[in-house]
Amino acid sequence: MNTPRRALVTGGSGDIGGAICRALAATGCHVVVHANTGLERAQALVDELHRAGQSAEAVAFDVADAAASRAAVERLLDAGPIQVLVNNAGIHDDAPMAGMREEQWHRVVDVGLHGFFHVTQPLLLPMARTRWGRIVSVSSVAAVIGNRGQTNYAAAKAGLHGASKSLAREMASRGITVNVVAPGVIEGRMAAEAFPPEQIKQLVPAARAGRPEEVAALVAFLASDAAGYINGQVIGINGGMG
Repeated sequence: MNTPRRALVTGGSGDIGGAICRALAATGCHVVVHANTGLERAQALVDELHRAGQSAEAVAFDVADAAASRAAVERLLDAGPIQVLVNNAGIHDDAPMAGMREEQWHRVVDVGLHGFFHVTQPLLLPMARTRWGRIVSVSSVAAVIGNRGQTNYAAAKAGLHGASKSLAREMASRGITVNVVAPGVIEGRMAAEAFPPEQIKQLVPAARAGRPEEVAALVAFLASDAAGYINGQVIGINGGMG
């Protein structure tokens, strides 16, 4: 029997991250559900996947902490290479830039952009040795068209676009693809706080918020064998926002 591919989903205990974990587990991956501090929520998702007969484990570390990230990733690599990586960890701390505190800027960029490096870099050579890999980073429509009060968040997410396009060129000959998905307004706690229903109808041509499962379906496709020739792309999933 073939060994299942191992998939790490950072921010896997959140709304979108959880949907991605479920979608990847349904394809037969062994899913590592990452959380920052909410290990209980990650473990609850692992228990759910186990009840469904799927393979998963939970892990907790701060992706913004270089040493903690490397130690955690090395422990995961002891069991074999990670062949699917979904960089979904991110936070937002909104304010107009004129009134933004320095720590607001740094923490959002540390998690969203530096976290991408801390987790991805140590996985690359073990992944390359298998000559197959999928790296998908979750960005935002804010990184494409901008959003008031989110210069820090848009900067962190837009950094993933350039980094992913460059990494795709570096790793393509090893059978590794690197892509970005950029969701718009997606149902969940973050959207519920930021976007009243009437505002969604004005902002989104589709006149509704997207569902986490819709984002997860796109990520699962990009992580599949069928998507092997899609590389270095930023793919919007935003109901027509831009």
